[in-house]
Amino acid sequence: MIRMDKKPLETDVLVVGGGIAGLMAAINAADQGVSVMIAEKANTKRSGSGATGNDHFCCYIPEIHGDDVAPIFHEYKNSLVGGYADDSLVRKFLEQAFDRVKDWDSWGISMRPTGKWEFIGHAFPGRPRIWLKYAGHNQKAILTAQAKKRGVRIENHMPVADVLVEDGKAIGAIAVSVRKNEPEIKIIRAKSVILATGSASRLYPPAPSPGMLFNTAFCPSCTGAAHGAAFRAGANLVNMEFPNRHAGPKFMARCGKATWIGVVADPHGKPVGPFVSKPTKELGDITADVWNTVFTDYMDSGRGPAYMDCSGTSEDDVQYMMWGLKSEGNTAMLDYMKKEGIDVRKHMVEFMQYEPHLIGRGIEIDLDGETRVPGLFAAGDPVGNFRADIAGAATYGWIAGGSAARRALNGKGLEKAEQSSMVEERVGLYGRFMKRDRGPDWREANVALQQLMKDYAGIQVRSETILQAGLKYFGNLKGKVLETMAAGNAHTLMRSLEVLDLMECAEAIFLTALERKETRAQHRRSDFPFTNPLLADKFLTVRKEKGSPVIEWRNRA
Repeated sequence: MIRMDKKPLETDVLVVGGGIAGLMAAINAADQGVSVMIAEKANTKRSGSGATGNDHFCCYIPEIHGDDVAPIFHEYKNSLVGGYADDSLVRKFLEQAFDRVKDWDSWGISMRPTGKWEFIGHAFPGRPRIWLKYAGHNQKAILTAQAKKRGVRIENHMPVADVLVEDGKAIGAIAVSVRKNEPEIKIIRAKSVILATGSASRLYPPAPSPGMLFNTAFCPSCTGAAHGAAFRAGANLVNMEFPNRHAGPKFMARCGKATWIGVVADPHGKPVGPFVSKPTKELGDITADVWNTVFTDYMDSGRGPAYMDCSGTSEDDVQYMMWGLKSEGNTAMLDYMKKEGIDVRKHMVEFMQYEPHLIGRGIEIDLDGETRVPGLFAAGDPVGNFRADIAGAATYGWIAGGSAARRALNGKGLEKAEQSSMVEERVGLYGRFMKRDRGPDWREANVALQQLMKDYAGIQVRSETILQAGLKYFGNLKGKVLETMAAGNAHTLMRSLEVLDLMECAEAIFLTALERKETRAQHRRSDFPFTNPLLADKFLTVRKEKGSPVIEWRNRA
């Protein structure tokens, strides 16, 4: 049997994940006067997709944009993040995002590094700009310090594996301490639980280098833990059928394409988009946001590759871009470019489209950040009906933290989460993984899942027969994994649990892709090749009830 701490941990608000959303949730919850614990897989100072920095923060600032928020709402809806959000959540976000900007600026994250609020990149010519340029290289350390200042208890190297639900509401969680070679189960009693574990990477083979599981644009340890836990707990997942793909430098997967001050160009240096013909710091080149598949399309058509061309960028703007890439956390890429003598003023840099992953597709929340399971909240990248990346994580993390604290203050005492029937079931499963002295490990399971997703729920084509075949094979694979996967220590057990969460995501994708009988965006059905206007404002949700999936349609709110 796997070792288990017999004394449960207790807190009013449990925050699962110490990324941007988790830290902001913890800070606000603590400000409301409740006890708060963060359970983090790695270390809050360097974890998640914001680990090493960011440099764009979506927001509305009245003194810059004017008193009418409507044009900014319109720009958001037409941006790379605005396609799958409930309008009501967008409006609440826009109302509060500037407050979070001011918080960060006062705490020491430079939100106006040039001395003023400056909106740069991700922009259309002649239209309002909504992405504030900031210097976020120190954001995780500062937010961690702010949480500690408020007395937040931070448990690093202790990922949460499952949310415990009793009588329909969240009452705590099962965590696994991986600080030592031997894992230890921890049961946490909590009045409110906030899921903020980031996106879901490693679901499809890494496009830049299929043999290297961790060469992904977003944090490779963000593997749908929130999605999986929420799904098992009975919360709705929404918009799971829509693949999301980012783009950036080829082979070395790094986000930050809007930080580049150049023009997306063909091999002859000719711009491929209609928005800019020469580099502009203020706009960037929004072609890759609007034409999401441009780099793939150029290769498939034989016209490619497509490049980021900075040869016409001024020396001052090149230096500004290099500073921005450092703020974005792309220091490894900059070191590589320096070592190999890559000069953006002389060399066009080939870009590519990365593999699908889940960001802004996932857990359905209401205006307060709560799921359909009372006491269970979510914020940040795993939310499926709102997305604004770093700004969304900061703002809705704050909202969810305040909501969870209010629920804790108004609720009853802590319940005995350790008595939940789920504890015995899940701890038994983890123990079986550890007990086996032979069998496939998490890598084999992860690679098999990636191949299955690529071939049967991929981005080229989907159909009834392909998806049904994939769903059948998925069932076989899941059964095999549960029966044979082995983990020899705390680290490999953690990776094994990641694969189980990815499998929950995979099942939700197969089910919703089968249900959406149309072609929309990158959900391409060969048997339903048209886009059905009757489904334009319809969201598709899936949840588990007594172990069986329930799929429902609803209107965009």
